[in-house]
Amino acid sequence: MEYNKYSLVFKGSGFEYFKILLVNMILTTITLGLYYPWAKARTLHYFYGNTVFNEQPFIFTGTGSQMFKGFIKAFLLLVSVYGLVIYLTLNEQELVGLSLLYIFLLFIIPLAIHGSYRYRFAKTIWSGIRFGYMGNKWELLMLCIKGTFLTIVTIGIYGAWFAMNLRRYLLCNIKVGDARFSYKGVGGEYFWLNVKGYLLSIFTFGIYFFWWQKDLFAYFINNLRLTKGDQTMLLKSRATGGDFLALIMVNLLLFVFTLGLATPWIVVRSMRFLLANMVLDGTIAFNELRQTQENFDDATGEDIADFLDFGFII
Repeated sequence: MEYNKYSLVFKGSGFEYFKILLVNMILTTITLGLYYPWAKARTLHYFYGNTVFNEQPFIFTGTGSQMFKGFIKAFLLLVSVYGLVIYLTLNEQELVGLSLLYIFLLFIIPLAIHGSYRYRFAKTIWSGIRFGYMGNKWELLMLCIKGTFLTIVTIGIYGAWFAMNLRRYLLCNIKVGDARFSYKGVGGEYFWLNVKGYLLSIFTFGIYFFWWQKDLFAYFINNLRLTKGDQTMLLKSRATGGDFLALIMVNLLLFVFTLGLATPWIVVRSMRFLLANMVLDGTIAFNELRQTQENFDDATGEDIADFLDFGFII
């Protein structure tokens, strides 16, 4: 079976992204926030279109109007819940209100993650092949309830296992046509990786922090692969601690000395760094992938995730 090397690069520029951010900020401000869904769609179109795999760019087909519908649903839901919590608090039922808020977040976050993944990957296309997310929202909900409970009763220790179980569930349910991702990271390894990084960062007065970030990046990437039958694409990190030191320190200096104006250039150079340090090779014949995914237009989960400000796991 032929063994191939694949290319993955980011071709965007800081100045182009700066112009997008500037226009988005102006229009979002003068519309009192209503333009935000279109701003996000425009940003995603830019990043997808400038991310190129095997000389073919990714395409994001989501629209601002789809996201606006989700935006309104998410806004009304969150306003209703927070309004009820405030009402209970003002009526001297703080404990009831706080309990309601925690229960709401415990349920809504997994459902928002599910909706966000389903929408985002349904709108992701590469070389005519649609991505897809095949997870079940109730399975994800139970995984998160169990993980949250065990993390609390173990005073945070189970958090490493929870993080790996969540990452593995989400990534193993992502498909590219009839190919599927898998993730092999486990909680025990991730836990000790962080213990080592934390302790050595303290003992070296923060110097080891950059090698800790290198180890985390490598652990996330090296345990990820894409498979189709007996064909596999392997991913491997080639970044060093010195590379992360240079990236983070230069980004910090750019941010400080430009008072934040260099943020678009920081984001772009970080994207270039991350993709340039992923080695991809294997035996998958991408021209033989078959379309198996369906379209999905509900962006409510995507917008709830934005409102609650938690990241997109990949």
